[in-house]
Amino acid sequence: MRNNSNHAMFPEATHDEQALQSYIKSLRVHTARNFHDGNKKILAERIEPQLRRKTKGRMPNRKQVREAFMQEEYHRWWSAMLRTTQEMLYDSVGPTIERQLPQLLEKAKALKGKRGSMTLDPSITTPLYLAAVDMHCKPGSYQQELMDDDVFPGAEFDRTFRLYSMGGLGPNLDDGGWTLIAWLKNRFPKLSPKRILDLGCTVGHSTLPYCDAFGTDVEVHAVDTAAPCLRYGHARAVSMEKDVHFRQANAEHLPYPDNHFDLVVSQALMHETSKKAIRNIYKECFRVLKPGGIMAHQDGITPNDLYEKFYSEWMAHNNNEPYLGTVQDEDFDGILAQAGFGKSKRIISSSKPVYRRHEDDDAPVQEYIVVAAQK
Repeated sequence: MRNNSNHAMFPEATHDEQALQSYIKSLRVHTARNFHDGNKKILAERIEPQLRRKTKGRMPNRKQVREAFMQEEYHRWWSAMLRTTQEMLYDSVGPTIERQLPQLLEKAKALKGKRGSMTLDPSITTPLYLAAVDMHCKPGSYQQELMDDDVFPGAEFDRTFRLYSMGGLGPNLDDGGWTLIAWLKNRFPKLSPKRILDLGCTVGHSTLPYCDAFGTDVEVHAVDTAAPCLRYGHARAVSMEKDVHFRQANAEHLPYPDNHFDLVVSQALMHETSKKAIRNIYKECFRVLKPGGIMAHQDGITPNDLYEKFYSEWMAHNNNEPYLGTVQDEDFDGILAQAGFGKSKRIISSSKPVYRRHEDDDAPVQEYIVVAAQK
């Protein structure tokens, strides 16, 4: 896998840094390709039959499967390797960013405001469900600022996520955005939005495709609570010649008027919230959408696949993603109804990646769920 992107803000690595990061990435590939299959075999041959006898044929719940797996030595090896390689990612990428942080800060300042916009709001606080843990085991999470005008968390995420995704999201990590766009165009062939909002954008990996997907006169907005990620994301977008209006905001309380957007989207936001927050977010989406506007949230949620459901439970307990287990059990149709979307306008659909075209793709194919509705 080529670990480098081609935009001016991307943090480079020395030969030794690159070699170490590629080694860690290879360990993750080995774990994903080989250990996953072993876990699936254990589930199919031992754990699921035993649990279904106890549940009288019903699908076991997440807790039952997790506790059963904890008794398996093979699983404990897999678990230790996956958690260890996650920590190693940050241990190897962090020094790369620290070494060149002064240069990254200067680049970001030079690119600021050249196109698009960035609006920061110091009154925005990080929601407790994000601040309570180092999300994804990332030291300091995504909001920690080491200095004025910091971009460290954004730069670290850009390089780390490339390794974490094992080549499965393309050189600019934008395949998630393109996959949702393809789903939208297939489901709504007449869709022609002029104003789009991306929620929980981080550094804009999935945001930038919307600048090109629906014509040249589209207005793209993106929000996140983490200022250092927005600074980096804005500079990254400018360096890639994309016009995006980044804004620091909580998706539960959007700073936009009613009936403002034609399309509101998110990529992997649902599992980063909380049971209360996701309901508030859907209500806000309904409020800011124009009549006839479309909301679409895409996430790696697979409630009908017992192994993937267990894997999400493992991530919740071992990768600091507290809601990723619980969200597997959510009643999305009920949440849409509470938000105000009519029954005939609610859509819950699965979507397999359709934009994957990379020869160096080492990641396993993942299926997504799309929760969408029309106002």
